[in-house]
Amino acid sequence: MIQFAVYGKGGIGKSTTVSNISAALADAGLKVMQIGCDPKADSTSSLLGGRRAVTVIDLIQDRGRDSIELEDMVNIGYGGVVCVEAGGPTPGLGCAGRAITAALELLHDKGAYEKLAPDVIIYDVLGDVVCGGFSVPMRKGYAGTVFIVTSGENMSIHAAANIAVAVENFKNRGYARLGGIILNRRNVKNEQEKVLELANDVSTVLVGTLDRSEVVQDAEELGKTVIEAFPKSDMAEQYRGLMRSVMKACESEVD
Repeated sequence: MIQFAVYGKGGIGKSTTVSNISAALADAGLKVMQIGCDPKADSTSSLLGGRRAVTVIDLIQDRGRDSIELEDMVNIGYGGVVCVEAGGPTPGLGCAGRAITAALELLHDKGAYEKLAPDVIIYDVLGDVVCGGFSVPMRKGYAGTVFIVTSGENMSIHAAANIAVAVENFKNRGYARLGGIILNRRNVKNEQEKVLELANDVSTVLVGTLDRSEVVQDAEELGKTVIEAFPKSDMAEQYRGLMRSVMKACESEVD
């Protein structure tokens, strides 16, 4: 089983990227589980036809841990992708990091990984701050590899650099390694050069590049991934290429 986490600044297109990777993996015949670790709980919506899944935290608050079954926490999306949303507290009333920890612990306690037996698990994590619960997906037993989504915009570059530093600092604890950077273009000046410079600064590689395209927005309007809505498009092929690059990076770590 391969497990990896994708981090990135809020609004950088991380969940769109992750969901299209999941869809591409499913089309390739793999059983995929995508776990949204963002308080907005919208990681898997394009895999679920635009529908938002009930979050694990909402279930815990409504029913209590003991009365929740595994099937209550999972939704089946496009291509059989198992979709889970950790969720988070009401803004200003709790810690989102603790919510992620509670959700992942409950999935573990309910034997999710053993019972569902996915080939690939992807953790989609908000990466503006990598501390507490936000670091859980990169701990031992969860993701073995971390990928960072960024554009060439200064704030995105800054967030990506901070995430990379966090991964490096956690490495001695047996946490996940940095597998590379994904450039999600915003067509800013010298974008490719800036992201390549970042990759060099943090001793990693650029594993894939995604163009800025209206096709992505068109698919989201339909509540679908690009892979599902426009499978013959150039963007769909870009996501498939990214999927292959990400899997190659993960498999090299396993080997």
